[in-house]
Amino acid sequence: MRVTSYGLFWRASEIDWHPGQGSKDAFRLLGRIGAQRGTIKVADFRYQQGIYILFDDYGPCYVGLTKRQGLGKRLKDHLSDHLQNKWDRFSWFGFWPLNEEPGKDGVFRLYEPDDEVSEDTNTTIGDLEALVIRAMGPKYNTQGMNFKNAALWTQVDWDDTEKYLARL
Repeated sequence: MRVTSYGLFWRASEIDWHPGQGSKDAFRLLGRIGAQRGTIKVADFRYQQGIYILFDDYGPCYVGLTKRQGLGKRLKDHLSDHLQNKWDRFSWFGFWPLNEEPGKDGVFRLYEPDDEVSEDTNTTIGDLEALVIRAMGPKYNTQGMNFKNAALWTQVDWDDTEKYLARL
């Protein structure tokens, strides 16, 4: 396992889960690195494969993984299943890398790697440790909490989507 990207404590309320007629299942999980024109990158993590953690007012309340379905589908399912109204934030840790070039709309997409997502045992163990520390918060863990080759993506709030897309 190699974590390639992750997002921490994204708010479910900042996602347009039902974007409108003609856009069935076309909602997006947009994240960004940077904020200014020329340096900003925006990516859609709706189809990301990996591990996610749901949070309620008291902390982590559910851990799940995505294998066949993307992150977006799994999260959307939890809006109406046994976890309905029991979570309001989530963190995710993805294994699929981003394409090197953005799409025509300027948004980066993911691709399924051709090879295994695991490089070696040391990388896997280090990334698992970083995942747990990042998910729970580094209260006393101050060393070794970084992924070997992963980027932290900030959630693009629903109201700010057009602002950031215009900067691409």
